[in-house]
Amino acid sequence: MEYNSKRVHQQVRNFERTLDGYHFQEPFSRYLTQFYKNNKQMGSSDRRMNSRYCYNVFRLGRAFEDLPLTERLAIAEYLCEKESVVVHEFKPDWVNKGFTDLQDKIDFISSLYGEFLSKVFPLSDHLSPSIGKDEFISSHFIQPDLFIRLKRGSETIVKQGLEDQAISFLEAGPQTLVMSNGINLQALKKIQGLYEVQDYSSQQSLNAVQAKANETWWDACAASGGKSLLLLDKFPHINLMVSDVRSSILRNLDERFDLAGIKKPYRKKILDLNNPVDHIMANERFDGLIIDAPCSGSGTWGRTPEILSKFREDELQRFSTLQKRIVKHAIPYLKTGKSLIYITCSVYKEENEEVVSFIENELNLKLESMTPILGYDRKADSMFTAKFIKP
Repeated sequence: MEYNSKRVHQQVRNFERTLDGYHFQEPFSRYLTQFYKNNKQMGSSDRRMNSRYCYNVFRLGRAFEDLPLTERLAIAEYLCEKESVVVHEFKPDWVNKGFTDLQDKIDFISSLYGEFLSKVFPLSDHLSPSIGKDEFISSHFIQPDLFIRLKRGSETIVKQGLEDQAISFLEAGPQTLVMSNGINLQALKKIQGLYEVQDYSSQQSLNAVQAKANETWWDACAASGGKSLLLLDKFPHINLMVSDVRSSILRNLDERFDLAGIKKPYRKKILDLNNPVDHIMANERFDGLIIDAPCSGSGTWGRTPEILSKFREDELQRFSTLQKRIVKHAIPYLKTGKSLIYITCSVYKEENEEVVSFIENELNLKLESMTPILGYDRKADSMFTAKFIKP
């Protein structure tokens, strides 16, 4: 493998400087955007390698924290990549071990440093029982794919638009395409509004929903509207109300709905479901309720690996308490005999099975189905969904 040793060392210095300025007070992607604005002397290839090095080290979680940063980078590059100039430069004796099978690479690093997977993912003893622990943790060394959901009726147009721009994709389902991360879809003006960037697992999260025309549904934690758009694509003739605690995020929802060409009126409310909302909801009653609950996001940390090293148990307990409060304050507005769909993008039992138990035993709803959506075997997120009937 030919490479410029001097340039590798310069790129490693850039990487060290980048991490030195990051204090975990914002998403790393946002910090990185500002970092590059402040360091315009870095060319596109240097930025690309710098981002790669940073994210790969984040994928180690809290493993190898006692080692020098350059050594951690070499380990991360060896585990996460098929080829690496950093490994050639700093650990040349590893090169002959190969860069092919992930498990072989994990075994090799373990033989040098001891078992380390348990330090990669925080609170791994809290994982839901449906999660294959080692396989799930190991999946964080692989960057997830990019998935898009095609608007019903626009499948052919979107595929042709991608082909016209020589963008490679695979079909993961009738309305689901998968491609490598890093593709700039924003440049595809002709097909904007005909697809949504939405993870494969997220696209499966409403599979248990059965809605009839003219029914009234409430997306109680709508955020920027991803689940609402999925719901309306599946059931375009329902009446929808969306709510969130943040007015700014509902403005983003409006923009997404407008871009997606949503014509049918929908209602919006700003609601803090951490507290009772009787004074706002009054006599509202719904045929269906979707609670895509605020959560740790632990099933998506393959996309935001900086969180791996900072998440703590008190945060997990805070989310679990919030989820129970939200459900408790929302279900009075669900009609008798109708469905609650509870969703998280978490892999922790406190946010999944334990909340299900609370809804069953404390709120007296009937559990109809409980479905972990495991994405780590297909380079996708992992999620959880449960369907209840209000007796």
